[in-house]
Amino acid sequence: MPKWEGKLEKVDEFRWRIPKDYKKGMRVPGLIYADEGMLRQIIEDQAPEQVANVAFLPGIVGSSLAMPDIHWGYGFAIGGVAAMRVSDGAVSPGGVGFDINCGVRIMRTNLTREEVSPKIKELIDALFYAVPSGLGSKGKIKLRSGEIDEVLVKGSRWAVEKGYGRPEDLETTEENGEIKGTDPQRVSGRAKERGIPQLGTLGSGNHFLEVAAVDEIYEPEAAEVMGMNRVGQVMLYVHCGSRGLGHQVADDYIKEMVRAMPKYGIEVPDRQLACVPVNSPEGKDYLAAMRCAANYAWANRQCITHWVREAFCRVMGMSESDAGLQLIYDVTHNIAKIEDHEVEGKREKLCVHRKGATRAFPAGHPDIPQKYLKIGQPILIPGDMGRASYVLVGTEQAMKETFGSTCHGAGRLRSRSAMKKQLSGRDVLAVLEARGITIRAGSMSGLAEEAPEAYKDVGDVVRVAHGAGISKKVARTRPIAVVKG
Repeated sequence: MPKWEGKLEKVDEFRWRIPKDYKKGMRVPGLIYADEGMLRQIIEDQAPEQVANVAFLPGIVGSSLAMPDIHWGYGFAIGGVAAMRVSDGAVSPGGVGFDINCGVRIMRTNLTREEVSPKIKELIDALFYAVPSGLGSKGKIKLRSGEIDEVLVKGSRWAVEKGYGRPEDLETTEENGEIKGTDPQRVSGRAKERGIPQLGTLGSGNHFLEVAAVDEIYEPEAAEVMGMNRVGQVMLYVHCGSRGLGHQVADDYIKEMVRAMPKYGIEVPDRQLACVPVNSPEGKDYLAAMRCAANYAWANRQCITHWVREAFCRVMGMSESDAGLQLIYDVTHNIAKIEDHEVEGKREKLCVHRKGATRAFPAGHPDIPQKYLKIGQPILIPGDMGRASYVLVGTEQAMKETFGSTCHGAGRLRSRSAMKKQLSGRDVLAVLEARGITIRAGSMSGLAEEAPEAYKDVGDVVRVAHGAGISKKVARTRPIAVVKG
């Protein structure tokens, strides 16, 4: 792929602007968060062209934004954020992605690395067998006729009511794990067919379960509020999304919007940016179906959390309360939400697209849990399975600049096919085990695709987000053991 040769203006150490006059038809400038070192790779990836193309969408305000983990995606770059006025703006499935509400959650424990390490192989085996994983995997949950609609409406609450977790888990899940405005009738029969057998499964690709240990605390007071008490403390991550159901919803509505655009006189520079007015029948239908898929994803992570807790307690020989298995937070990385933000000095109702980006609301915001009102919303930035992950909090700067958004992970550097040509799964396994990281994977080829070398260094990504002020570092964790889908 040739290097991108568009216009870029340096704003400061962490910000780069694509001017509005770069391409005729851009309604707003582009703004990329990166340092000079990261920018070289971003340009080689051509992702700035997608940032510029998003700036064509009707009703877009502020800037077409790109987080430091940006890389080429479908329509929108992954790591893209864009906000459109609800009154006259558009909604685009390409701005959410195919894995609707792919997201991550983290649980704390009372145990240290030293206490868990002697049983780590037994623990990772137990987690591997407790949570079905892999491409097309089927779950242990058997839904009765019509019950999938309850999952799509209730989300995590459905899971908790069925005994998969605790009521307090809902309090520390974005949207309480149950976003409103759903309509299961807007989800196709094919999407439901794909979702019914997959509830409670990890899936494949970059989805994972991880046992990690805190290795640095940057903000002790915020970390204490979250229950991250000390270096060496063991944490558990769950990263997955809406499986085949979400993919089918995206596919169904992209086709619908391609057909509908001429009716609304909408033209876009890339067919993958297919969109319709937020308030159109097609726009309302997509948002209702997308919210259903988001709730499915939250129910999925909630069920997996329950089995992770069971496996952990069984292997460690202790009760949940003794183990201290509390959910710190659950965030979504792929979603479009109707939110109120200040635009040019006045409050506007916006449809905020976050694709490979995390909500980053500051202290005092009414949409974050009561227990985090003084510190801000927790932000979870998983890295690759060989390096680190970070916990951050939201900031006022993010509200002013990025519609309360920040990065979501390490960001891919190399394609899956390229990694399989470069490394074997056994090579990756040997390197990680030499670093003291225990791995269980569904396939060796899948392990090669997800090698640490496939990703940017998450430390660089977080350094830019922190340096730009759109989120603030609280703690860093290092992997001890990982289950890859």
